[in-house]
Amino acid sequence: MNPIDNKSPAACSSEIDASLRVPLLALFGGAALWLVVGLVLGLLAGLKFHAPDLLGACPLMTYGRLAPAANDAVLYGFAIPAALGVILWIMSRLSGMPVALPIVPVVAANIWNVGVLVGIAGILIGESTGYPWLEFPRAAAVLLFAAFLLIAVSAAATFGWRRQRELFPAHWFLFAALLWFPWTYSSANLFLTAVHVPRGMVQAVIDWWFANNLLFVWLGLAGVGIAFYFLPKIGGRPLASSGYALFGFLTLMFFGSWVGIPVGAPVPAWLPTVSTVAAMLSIPPVIAIAIVSLRTACGAKVVCFGGPFCFLRFGLLSFFLGSMLYLITGCPRFGHLVQFTWYSVGQTQLTLLGFFVMVVLGGIYEILSKTSGLELPFPKLAKAHCYLAMLGVLLYAVPLVIGGVEQGIRLQNPAVPFADANAAALLWLRISSTGQILLILGSLLLALNIFVMTIKWKIALGKSLFAAVTAPLPVTEVKA
Repeated sequence: MNPIDNKSPAACSSEIDASLRVPLLALFGGAALWLVVGLVLGLLAGLKFHAPDLLGACPLMTYGRLAPAANDAVLYGFAIPAALGVILWIMSRLSGMPVALPIVPVVAANIWNVGVLVGIAGILIGESTGYPWLEFPRAAAVLLFAAFLLIAVSAAATFGWRRQRELFPAHWFLFAALLWFPWTYSSANLFLTAVHVPRGMVQAVIDWWFANNLLFVWLGLAGVGIAFYFLPKIGGRPLASSGYALFGFLTLMFFGSWVGIPVGAPVPAWLPTVSTVAAMLSIPPVIAIAIVSLRTACGAKVVCFGGPFCFLRFGLLSFFLGSMLYLITGCPRFGHLVQFTWYSVGQTQLTLLGFFVMVVLGGIYEILSKTSGLELPFPKLAKAHCYLAMLGVLLYAVPLVIGGVEQGIRLQNPAVPFADANAAALLWLRISSTGQILLILGSLLLALNIFVMTIKWKIALGKSLFAAVTAPLPVTEVKA
């Protein structure tokens, strides 16, 4: 069985949504702001290749600082907290109970935003750790870890106190995601930012392990779990092939965590070999998840015109394409070809923005009006955001992948000068900047909807409180 209508006698949907109203507005509001910041920083970083003198006199605006700040703002500022908000709502709906400890996610959301602010500021002023996807200084990492644990405790408590005892595929993926991130994030920080840091290539191996577990395994678990809840709910039919879903869940965690070591890495030969074998063995779970998604989406009883279902379908298609582009780099010949090119950047952005962010956006637009008790202020802008985001991802990520392959072919030719090989990607970089502009416009539409809705909710809440305070007290008649 799969959840299509998640009503429970223990608590009606309105009670569940009311318990999550403040936590989700706090999580989604901050996430929308960081999404805009991250995409703007990414655009500035990309423009450095078109106009190298742009903001050249400002040390805060160098490419080496802008690029990691942009990536971390999108991942840690938007993707993870927004996904946690959607996971809280899904856990409550599947449990049939209001969220447990509702004040805890509110506190955690504020701690998380402070941590991201400290981390982004640390990167821009030159206090980065230097490890890709782990650039935040130690103070910011501690704040993020504490905030994640608080939200995970609330979600786990809601799951533990559930009245509906049946488990669905969404449970498997999302509960595993709640455990996977604290383990990998804390382990990588303890090894790489502690007092006694290992020397040499061990640092790179640990960072490769962490980046793979974050960008492939964790994003896969959380994103697919969210999609496997909303696909049958919005589509009006059960999730197809639960057996394939279970196979994909188990094998993705087991084999996916071994991937990530580049084929040309200067490490003992067995490490890239094991990574290559694990990459090939990770292809079946990706195909299994794609089969489940395709069978469920094709039979859906919903028309897709820029709504949440469009976000989900595009996100799952990007998951398949991005994962396959990532896993085939485990092949020695192809891995050597694209190793030092823009290919990896395009593949990463296709996974992060095309898959995970799109799936989370679909969840946000589906539950935002339910939790706030208000309709979207600008529903047409939400549809416009869908089309802008899809076109933006295609124009941003795909040209980088194509340009990376072309760049790699030229780098393999000893007759082509190094400068000419790099210049081959310039056209594709210009196209990708166009995609970044479209993504920024879409993120502004999201932020506008969320902030206007938040203001309307606060005004309605203020009126209710004022009416309650100014209401006349009941008069009690005293009998003689």
